[in-house]
Amino acid sequence: MHTRLTVVTVTHNGGLVIGGLLDSLPRDVRLVVVDNASSDDTLDIVRAKRQDATILRNEIGQGYGRGASRGLEAVETELALLANPDSVLSADAIQALIDAADTYPDAAMFGPVHKAGDGHIEPSHDVELWRRHLFGKRDGELPPDGDICVEFISGAVNLVRMDVLKEIGFYDPDVFLYFEDDDMCMRIRRAGHSLVVVPKSVVVHLNSGSVRPNAAYYWEKFWHIAWSRIHIERKYHGAAAATRLAVRDTLRYGVKALGNFLVFRGFQGRRDAARCAGTWAALRGVSALRSLEEAGK
Repeated sequence: MHTRLTVVTVTHNGGLVIGGLLDSLPRDVRLVVVDNASSDDTLDIVRAKRQDATILRNEIGQGYGRGASRGLEAVETELALLANPDSVLSADAIQALIDAADTYPDAAMFGPVHKAGDGHIEPSHDVELWRRHLFGKRDGELPPDGDICVEFISGAVNLVRMDVLKEIGFYDPDVFLYFEDDDMCMRIRRAGHSLVVVPKSVVVHLNSGSVRPNAAYYWEKFWHIAWSRIHIERKYHGAAAATRLAVRDTLRYGVKALGNFLVFRGFQGRRDAARCAGTWAALRGVSALRSLEEAGK
């Protein structure tokens, strides 16, 4: 049944959730685990539950996209299923994605409907990619009634054709975290292939359940969200558009950070300060891979 498929997951201190993903996978599916320097029991759990898994360990965290690319390089099957360690799949959900790949030969990426841990629908696709960041929360949004072509599918769980990815390249190596899935979706579409959401495939995504949040984690998260947004703008809309957006966002987040600190909203202040710093770094041409460069990697 799953001889055509390899599951690829990228882990970083995912011991709290990786067991759920492993237990949910059919035993006959090939599995590649790329570990970004976990210091917890993530790999012990993988070895105990899936002795057949291919484990690729990075001594220094490489970020999501670079980690996923390393996993994809090890895939020898026709299809790859990228799944975050905080996702829970099922044989039926996987089969529905494979069936869609057979139904739509011109499409190259297939996404399931996501449910959060409490059962509510978690938006995981957008019909218009560039408009998806203009709106707030999408609580209460219902999944499509049937298969639908979209411009964006979340990188948390998706099925891809390996021949297409080998043709267009894997994830952007300049991105450490965030927006690497936007970039992948755009490159797939520019190569002439569709992206299809498959409502018959339903997965659970715990959303950030694979990390133990702390102040450093939140700073890194919002710094990279801001940096990667400017990087994507520059890549697809040019340097002038990226500069305009970066100047606007640097001022915007700087003012918001100051305002939040003045009224003692520490978390919000640090969040907006991180966004300001990440945007300013992108504007000045600072690499998102500075930690890897410092380590000589």
